[in-house]
Amino acid sequence: MFERFTKDARAVVQGAVEHAERAGAGSMDAEHLLLALLDREAGRASFALAALGLAERGDAVREALGEARRRAGLSQADAEALAGLGIDVSEIVARVEEAHGVGAMSGDRKDKGWSGRRSFGRGAKETLEKALRIAVARRDRHIGDEHILLALTVRPGVSGEVLADHGVTYESVVRVLYGGGEAKAG
Repeated sequence: MFERFTKDARAVVQGAVEHAERAGAGSMDAEHLLLALLDREAGRASFALAALGLAERGDAVREALGEARRRAGLSQADAEALAGLGIDVSEIVARVEEAHGVGAMSGDRKDKGWSGRRSFGRGAKETLEKALRIAVARRDRHIGDEHILLALTVRPGVSGEVLADHGVTYESVVRVLYGGGEAKAG
C-alpha cells in the first residue's frame, strides 16, 4: 500500500513513527499520525488545517491528546460513558499517578527504545486503511496526507474527537480541499 502514498503522506507516516519513538510508545498509533500532520508545513492536509484555523491552535490539540494519553487513551466520550456508570476516570488517573507518577497510565515506555521493525497500532492501521478507501472512493490514484486527515476525522476515538472539538470534521475538510467553501486546495 505504501507505494501509493505521496511524498507528503510518507512524511506524515515517518513523522508519526518519530513521535511514537520520542514518546516511548509501544507502537505508532492514530494520535501520532495527527501529531505528525500538525508538524507539517506543506501539503494539502496542512493547507486544510491552516484554513480551518488549527495551525494556530496546534498546542491545544497537543494538550488534548496528552490528556487522553494520561487517561490511558480513553476519549472524552468514553470517560463520560464511564461516568454514567459511576466510574470517575479523573479520580482513577489521579490515584494511579499518585502511586506511580504522572503519566503512569499512558503506556509510554521511556526506559525502552524501539528495536527493529516499527509496529503500527490498530488505530494507525485502521486510519491508513480508511485513507486508502477514501482515496479510492474519490478516484484519486495516490494516497495523500489529505486522505490521512480525512480518515482521522471519521475514525472513532481520541484523534477524531479532538479534531471535532477544534472544528475539524470530515465535511469541513472536504469543503476546504474540494470546494463548496471559500478556500480550495490546488
